[in-house]
Amino acid sequence: MNEIKNYFAHETAYIDDGAEIGTGTKIWHFSHVMSGAQIGKSCVLGQNSYVGGKAKIGNRVKIQNNVSVYDSVVLEDDVFCGPSCVFTNVVNPRSFVERKTEYRETRIKEGVSIGANATIVCGVTIGEYAFIGAGAVVTKDVKPYALMVGVPALQKGWVSQSGAVLDENLQCPETGEKYQVVNNQLEKENA
Repeated sequence: MNEIKNYFAHETAYIDDGAEIGTGTKIWHFSHVMSGAQIGKSCVLGQNSYVGGKAKIGNRVKIQNNVSVYDSVVLEDDVFCGPSCVFTNVVNPRSFVERKTEYRETRIKEGVSIGANATIVCGVTIGEYAFIGAGAVVTKDVKPYALMVGVPALQKGWVSQSGAVLDENLQCPETGEKYQVVNNQLEKENA
């Protein structure tokens, strides 16, 4: 049976049988997508990417070079993963102890941006449109729209849906959209 491929894979990429890849997705040099992996439409996987067989990637996700999306990592729609950012799936790995049944789900919600060389420890959820700074180490759940920096990552402010840091009036300098904090969570003001 000759299957029609509606995505691009560079000739050096390995796509195992049984991987699901959406229309318009591009997979670049030396990448490997395991059987069972689910990748949405219009995604870009940069050079030397890896996607585990139990990983799920939504639509329009951009994964830069040298990123491994291991089993039990879920990237929702419109997520950006900066170069060499890291996901884990075991809390206490040992080379001599088999822990594949102990993977913890890591969920990266819609619109999140993760900076270069950031590390996301397994078992956390990063809320919608949060922004994780370059080199940050996320060890606990992150609120939607939160700006997280440092080791361990701490909240240093809020960002708008477009990714701009909000001023003291919680207004986006790019779009003019206004936000408000309700119950310690950021929300867009009703227009």
